[in-house]
Amino acid sequence: MALLDTLHRWTGGFLGLVLAILGLTGAILVHRDAWIMVPHAGDAQIQDTRLLAETTERLMANPATRPQSITFANANLGVDRLDFGKGAGAYTDQVGTIVSQWQSQWARPELWLFDLHHHLFSGDTGETIIGIAGVAGLFFVITGTILWWRTRKTFAFRLLPKRLSRPAIVRHHRDLGIVAAPLLVLSLLTGATLVFRPLTAVFIGPAAPATIDAALKPPTGAKVALADHLDWRGMIIAARTHFPDAELRSLSLPRNGSGVVTLRMKRPAEWLPNGRTTLWFAADDGHLLAARDAASLSRVVAAYNILYPLHAAKVGGLGYRLVMTLSGLVLGLLGTLSVWSFWFKRPRRSSMPPPRR
Repeated sequence: MALLDTLHRWTGGFLGLVLAILGLTGAILVHRDAWIMVPHAGDAQIQDTRLLAETTERLMANPATRPQSITFANANLGVDRLDFGKGAGAYTDQVGTIVSQWQSQWARPELWLFDLHHHLFSGDTGETIIGIAGVAGLFFVITGTILWWRTRKTFAFRLLPKRLSRPAIVRHHRDLGIVAAPLLVLSLLTGATLVFRPLTAVFIGPAAPATIDAALKPPTGAKVALADHLDWRGMIIAARTHFPDAELRSLSLPRNGSGVVTLRMKRPAEWLPNGRTTLWFAADDGHLLAARDAASLSRVVAAYNILYPLHAAKVGGLGYRLVMTLSGLVLGLLGTLSVWSFWFKRPRRSSMPPPRR
């Protein structure tokens, strides 16, 4: 037990601040669509095929000014988002008129908060650190539960410690942690797995990572350049023809020389905000290369697809968003107080020499 306690305290002292940042930013981001203050943000979502086709044609017509991707309005946010790359972007109303534009992510709080939560402002390196912190957080929950069991008879629930002394903080940390343990496991497990896909082998099955990679891999197309003029309207109409009951969610230009334009849709049974129902079009002439119905994906992939909606509270409405907000706030509080008690409230060693015998 002494070794377990030492590992729990020292690891928490170093990673507690990262977990606190993840918890607090996550608690804010689950309500992101509600606090984006731009004109037309409160407009009702429009999924009329003709309007979507015309808007897409208008936004993508000029090769010099078209965005790298369009994310269409959803039920909670009535504006389209354009991504021009390197932090630049814009919001437009649903007919394509720009209502807000920026050249850097620092101009929009929802963008830099998202980058902080997902990458710690450090790209792939930050994402790896976040994944490690998520796995460590699961270790904290498991070891904390074991350590709490010894002192379970002194349990007393408090939202905040009685005082900022180390004993009070430790007791509060122990008792609040055991109450919030199920929510913390949900947040940390889903978050860590989204970063480290091989973790799916632990709770979905040994073959899960390979199955997911194969199922979500886009079709292999010719490495062709993106044409200056494509039938963007035709792509939207083709997508709606293939999946008439699905929402159009996003359109993305080729990445890493893939030679394909990607259009994602969300069918009614899907939880993932942008769906996994996908169509791919050739970048040189716009012909349809392949279409994938999310309903045809295996149960393993379907299980993986619910991780993000659970983690980001994209299902369950306001009630579940409040639950995940509570999880984030508790993680922020536990992480912050862990660092405080470890680095600034550690017991002082006595300067008196030991008594002679």
